[in-house]
Amino acid sequence: MVDLKTQYAAIKQEVDNGIMEVLNNAAFINGKQVGDFAEHLGQYLGVKHVIPCANGTDALQIALMGLGLQPGDEVITPSFTYIATCEVLALLGLTPVFVDVYPDSFTINPNEIEKAITSKTKAIVPVHLYGQSADMDAVMEIAKKHNLFVIEDNAQAIGGSYTGADGIKKANGTMGDIGCTSFFPSKNLGCYGDGGAMYTNNDELANKLRMVANHGQRVRYYHDMVGVNSRLDTIQAVILNAKLKHLDQYCSNRRSVADAYDKAFANHPKIKTPARASYSYHVYHQYTLVIEGDRNGLQTFLADNNIPSMIYYPVPAHRQKAFEGKGKIVGDLYHTDWLTDRVISLPIHTEMEADQQAFIIEKVLEFMNK
Repeated sequence: MVDLKTQYAAIKQEVDNGIMEVLNNAAFINGKQVGDFAEHLGQYLGVKHVIPCANGTDALQIALMGLGLQPGDEVITPSFTYIATCEVLALLGLTPVFVDVYPDSFTINPNEIEKAITSKTKAIVPVHLYGQSADMDAVMEIAKKHNLFVIEDNAQAIGGSYTGADGIKKANGTMGDIGCTSFFPSKNLGCYGDGGAMYTNNDELANKLRMVANHGQRVRYYHDMVGVNSRLDTIQAVILNAKLKHLDQYCSNRRSVADAYDKAFANHPKIKTPARASYSYHVYHQYTLVIEGDRNGLQTFLADNNIPSMIYYPVPAHRQKAFEGKGKIVGDLYHTDWLTDRVISLPIHTEMEADQQAFIIEKVLEFMNK
């Protein structure tokens, strides 16, 4: 699904030199490179504060803790997402309120958000799924109307952007109160282990997030609140600093691969290509088709031809055993269930060669044209 070896080869010298510098200096925790990366990412995103942490799941949990949400508070989120989005809500005793998504963009449907709001609602967690931004104008309007926090789950869409009705373009994750991302190796901006970050333009909130991530302390051994231990490793910061310089090119390469897929599958009666919302600069963390027909048979056929594929996600959060009795469902979540039976993601990465993609396309069409 990704080719991290070839990507590494192109930046090998810078990465290797940076890692050796860390080893030589032995600043393995909170080394200077962590602060450098936070500054560089903030400049890239156009946001005042970046707070690195250990992984994307921690980023979501720390964000919720930093906002002071209390057990029993309701948080609206799509069910069609990776489990981490909802998992942190349950861990903190919050109530996930599951709503439906658009069937073409796969992102949260703001009309369903409005229906889900109660006196207990405190926040919305829109997910920029597969590399595409949610409809943030609509989300932010609802949040403002009902005085709700917005935590953007940007684990899959760093490098992407949203253009509002006012014509202003903003980086994904910078429109709500807090944006959260993951640097898992397969992400558009990924490290060589685990990593994550939060970002915000709110000075007070940024200070609180730093405290939560550092055992609830501003000054060592003086703990003003209950926190966690979550930090980005210095070696991973070196890798991210090297890769950040190439992020725009990585995203552009992914879009070129998506263009070729779109062209190949256009107008096929059994294949629906992913929509590109007019407001979103889609960066294609995943290239996800909707298949009318034998989706599972297609996956088996591709595997028989040594072509990887993935189904993100076969079981939505509201149907997971872990959430039995722990959440609320608003509406019938028809599109969520419909998509889980039909989606399949094809290989897409920054180093994909034309002949590789042509073979994938050939085999997909061979099966679908049977």
